[in-house]
Amino acid sequence: MNKMDLDQLKKEQLELSSKVVIKDQFNELKTIAGCNQLVLNNEIHSCVVVCNYEDMSIIEKSFATREVEFPYIPDFLAYRAAPVIIDAFTKLKKKPDILLAEGNGILHPRRFGIVSHLGVALNIPTVGIANKLMIGRVEKDKIFVADELRGIKLETRIGSNPIYVNPGHKISVLKCIEVVKHCLRPPHKLPEPMHLAHKFINRIKKHAKES
Repeated sequence: MNKMDLDQLKKEQLELSSKVVIKDQFNELKTIAGCNQLVLNNEIHSCVVVCNYEDMSIIEKSFATREVEFPYIPDFLAYRAAPVIIDAFTKLKKKPDILLAEGNGILHPRRFGIVSHLGVALNIPTVGIANKLMIGRVEKDKIFVADELRGIKLETRIGSNPIYVNPGHKISVLKCIEVVKHCLRPPHKLPEPMHLAHKFINRIKKHAKES
């Protein structure tokens, strides 16, 4: 991946960021999905789990696999993982009201991380859950870039590092944190739909080791 290619992708991200909406564009929340990815033997696997929003019971899950075609570059995760997530998502019988995904939405240098990419591509509200702070400063758990509120730092489990919650598309910062808190089920660090997706995707890893 040369500098010219990355410059072109930066330009694309900046152009697509204009499509991102940071307002709540949904009605009653009935279903919520989480996804998780695993890279194994030059293949990237994705699992999407859809849960009932009220009690987090599993409604549906789907899987997809692709060959790895793009290197791991933090600012450009969408070009590596978004295609296989979209594959798994499109296999669902019914689209969920919100999708939770690992990574950033607007908490990104060009306001267009993988979670915003997924939101725009799928035309669905998306929430980003990042394990590290890519950009911005934290003031009383609120994350600002310049003077713009772009996310919330959230400690979900005692003794564990915090997560950084931020909008991807069609949802506000404050609604993001409300949704994520609703989805937490101790002792799990991640919101339950993402925890379940991680659990199911790890079965692929286990079977690979056993075979």
